[in-house]
Amino acid sequence: MEPFKNNISPDLVRCIGFHVDRHLDGFDRTAFEAEILAGLDALELKQRATLIADGLDRHLPQELPHRFAILEKMLHPVTEVAFDRGSDADGIRGWGMMALGMVVSRSGLEDFEASFALLKEMTRRATAEFDVRPFLDTDQDKALAIMAPWVKDDSVHVRRLVSEGTRPRLPWGLRLKKLVADPSPTLPLLEALKDDRSDYVRRSVANHLNDIAKDHPNLVAEIAARWLKDADRNREKLVRHACRSLIKQGHPATLAAFGLNPPEINVEGPVVTTERVEYGSALGFRIDLTSTGKAPQELVLDYLVHFRKANGSLAPKVFKWTKLTVEPGETVSLTRDHAIRPITTRVYYGGTQAVSLRINGKDFGFSEFELVIA
Repeated sequence: MEPFKNNISPDLVRCIGFHVDRHLDGFDRTAFEAEILAGLDALELKQRATLIADGLDRHLPQELPHRFAILEKMLHPVTEVAFDRGSDADGIRGWGMMALGMVVSRSGLEDFEASFALLKEMTRRATAEFDVRPFLDTDQDKALAIMAPWVKDDSVHVRRLVSEGTRPRLPWGLRLKKLVADPSPTLPLLEALKDDRSDYVRRSVANHLNDIAKDHPNLVAEIAARWLKDADRNREKLVRHACRSLIKQGHPATLAAFGLNPPEINVEGPVVTTERVEYGSALGFRIDLTSTGKAPQELVLDYLVHFRKANGSLAPKVFKWTKLTVEPGETVSLTRDHAIRPITTRVYYGGTQAVSLRINGKDFGFSEFELVIA
């Protein structure tokens, strides 16, 4: 698989140089490209974009109107293609926007109107979700006032930017500490976008709410309960994705919003069927659960694998399992195999580990197994 960083490639550097040269008299294209290409290969994705932005900062005019005019002329014409990351002889788009957006956010904090007008054009060709954040951090009220009307924009990328760019904890992005502490200023924007015609926008709204849930779980539970009333399939999907972390955590108010009440059940297990698990194979376990309620119950089953850490302590990781309805007195038997194999996001340590259950937010059982790493 091609390394992710290669989306910002030597060819993209040359393409950017070509378009600056078209619109800036006296531009030393050879020097610009040589400065960047000399160090590009050793860098990761964001570092590569930063290196290009540094070069543009040095070579573009310092006067903001002239600088922004050149950047705007470099943009690729907007096409009917929903998202095309390829820059070419017609202009810059896609991954090229990462470097160009950095230039705007570095240069334009003294002129919000001009900067946001340019970022709005840039996001139509990729995204400016990282580049609006310094403006939000500098003057949140002014930035949100500019962005608020965009919830009705014809461009799906512009509408998504309203949600994605204002996420309190956007991965890779500047953390917006004011919105982490008080997310209420963005809630009217999310309200306006929750039934957007594009799944691309609705998914961003869900991720924004998931960010908020990390600091204000009860607020998100309240929003979920309100949005789920008379919700169509798309909105229900949005809310469920927004609440994914809270559901895994067994947050009571969130579970109640989805009609999931404390379970009335007896549980036997989990019973480990592979007490010795070879690294690269699978942990097997089974459960028997019996409903003790007087009415049918909706149950959401997750399981937790308590992995051993380097210091010998155990840290649980929640995994989705299944949803089911049980009738009064009904007994259900289930089995599960969980693969324990190399993945890039986890380092495994041999020794005693464990598995447990979480059903409608309530934890059951704790059974140990031995992980053997050769």
